[in-house]
Amino acid sequence: MNKQTEPLDEDARRARMVLALRSGGVMDAKVLAAIEQTPRDLFVPDLFQERAWEDSALPIACGQTISQPLIVGLMTQALRIEWRSRVLEIGTGSGYQTAVLAKIARYVYSMERYRTLLGEAESRLKKLGVQNVITRFGDGGEGWPEQAPFDRILVTAAADKEPTALLAQLKPTGVLVAPVGRGPVQVLKRYTADGKGGFTTEDMGEVRFVPLLPGVAEAL
Repeated sequence: MNKQTEPLDEDARRARMVLALRSGGVMDAKVLAAIEQTPRDLFVPDLFQERAWEDSALPIACGQTISQPLIVGLMTQALRIEWRSRVLEIGTGSGYQTAVLAKIARYVYSMERYRTLLGEAESRLKKLGVQNVITRFGDGGEGWPEQAPFDRILVTAAADKEPTALLAQLKPTGVLVAPVGRGPVQVLKRYTADGKGGFTTEDMGEVRFVPLLPGVAEAL
């Protein structure tokens, strides 16, 4: 008779997820530590708690998702955040990516178009004692001009074309990472400002994100 396999405890599942991130190309020690130290189960709905530490995207409210940890790691790594960086995040969502960014950057400015999601994310961040995140309910496609320019910008929804309004809010040597393209599959792109008003663009592989929609949604 085969011995029944006992379920892994949270520490073991956390460690297994970090190993999966390393295997997937996340090598930045700061990023790995930030993800390992962020309790993903806090950001996952009760229905999916058993899958909280899986390397997979999961549904959240308002028809949105909490991203796959590997994608969170790769996008955060691609930003090349420095300890003094001011980061603009477009799409607060559950607040999970926000919490990861907050462990690495000096300040995170996070925008969300769904008021319901924003309120829930703010509560989670407060519970964790995160104090370097400033949130805003608004149209992420327009950015946050009052707080610009930013050292880094991360877009967690797919723009159908180059996000020119957001690129205009980067510092002369800033970095923006965003999924770009129409349809269910997009290309993850990194834009690096060249200090002369232009950008170099790198394609970083295919991804799947919900679309970046205009306007705001008061409630769902």
